[in-house]
Amino acid sequence: MANSPLLYIVAGAALSYFLYTRIALYLARQRFIKQNGCQPCTARFHKDPILGLDVMKVMNYNSKHHIALQENRKRFQTLGNTFHSKMITMPVIATCEPENIKTVLSLKFKDYSFGHRQAAMGPLLGHGIFNADGERWANSRHLLRPNFARDQVADLDAFEHHFKMMMKHIPRDGTTVDLQELFFCLTIDSATEFLFNHSTNSLRMLGQDDNSNEDMIFGKAFNFAQSDITARFRYGPLNRFRNNKKGEEAIRICHTYIEKFVDDALQFRQELDVEKKAGAGKDEKYYFIQEVAKQTTDKKRIREELINILLAGRDTTASLLSNMFFQIAKKPEIYQKLRDEVALLEGRTPTYEELRNLKYVKWCLNESLRTHPVVPGNSRYAIRDTVLPLGGGPDGKQPLFVPKGTTVGYSPYTMHRRHDLYGPDADEYKPERWETLRPGWEYLPFNGGPRICLGQQYALTEASYVTVRLVQEFKTMESRDAGEWQEGLTLTCCSLNGVKVCLTPS
Repeated sequence: MANSPLLYIVAGAALSYFLYTRIALYLARQRFIKQNGCQPCTARFHKDPILGLDVMKVMNYNSKHHIALQENRKRFQTLGNTFHSKMITMPVIATCEPENIKTVLSLKFKDYSFGHRQAAMGPLLGHGIFNADGERWANSRHLLRPNFARDQVADLDAFEHHFKMMMKHIPRDGTTVDLQELFFCLTIDSATEFLFNHSTNSLRMLGQDDNSNEDMIFGKAFNFAQSDITARFRYGPLNRFRNNKKGEEAIRICHTYIEKFVDDALQFRQELDVEKKAGAGKDEKYYFIQEVAKQTTDKKRIREELINILLAGRDTTASLLSNMFFQIAKKPEIYQKLRDEVALLEGRTPTYEELRNLKYVKWCLNESLRTHPVVPGNSRYAIRDTVLPLGGGPDGKQPLFVPKGTTVGYSPYTMHRRHDLYGPDADEYKPERWETLRPGWEYLPFNGGPRICLGQQYALTEASYVTVRLVQEFKTMESRDAGEWQEGLTLTCCSLNGVKVCLTPS
């Protein structure tokens, strides 16, 4: 009892300090808001003010019924181009304003981080380039950037090899084929060859069920591990209570598979060092993993960077091709225009320069990335108090205060379909619009700012090449899917029902 006064003093001091820091923070923020002319955003997408459980319920329903993108767009149309939301205890600002996105990704780049991603993506991707912040991210970019030079991304012979393998699975008798399944096989085969000096050869083994084949085991595990990331995001802080042994096992299989090639690359580096000391040397075909191993011997670091690049290099290109041909198959006049353009090649495979000069091919790819961006939504986490240029005030045209700890989510899917930016036909797949269209930040297929996608030229080169070769081989493409495009949304976005078509040989 004698200590009671002391306890009261300590408790009172702690309470006073807490109140002082809260009041000081409030006053500092009020000054910051006034200095920047910020006004509040009254549009809100949540009724539960504490945990936002109503938001989670809606998001889970939309995800389960494959309507997340269209419902999110409806929210923007109803609430405005910027609105508040909530995910458990985290405040969220959602936006589809090009100037806001430019501010987050470029002008105030250092005000944001990826901190909120680590819990969901870290188990598979570690601290690779897509998951890292600050100095670690800068080091990753410095490590990887030289490996996306033109000489590497222009290796069309490798694409041709995998394209020929894909051709073996396309029927020539008028029966239906799902091109999306083939595109995902082709891109993982080409990406693993480019990265590891070893292809998964999933096209060669398509239709087989060899559960002892480590390449097939890896392919299945990699698919599951990616879909599990989406589940981790959806559960948020509640994910820790989820029994996820299958997801953890899939991640272990992926890491073990890639580490084998990391070991080979490090052995290659040792042999190269010995040869250099002996004054010898031999010309080697370029392989991504060997070049990375020349720059670091950190086994875990190499594995993490490679699995990050594989995830991007495989899924984005396959999704782009799938979304594009889903649309083109329903518009035979577009397919014919592609045929007319590639006719100048007279049936031979294109060179890299010829590929880059095929305008209509480029327009078709651009338009698919507009109507169906393969990464339709993204976000950043504010690490300090900051400001968005738009979203405040009754008209949403005034600056908006972004408190530290807020997630700013942005929607390229919605932005790319805004009628005030792209016209009343913004929902229509129309490649011809690119004859005059020169968009800025309102077009964001590969992100922007310092973190703009390193591999975009690789992805576009592969997608262009596959498009040209497919159009050369078949004179018509007919859709065998009477329905509209539906979202198959994981980390990237493709067609839920695949791309079912009939192809007529040239």
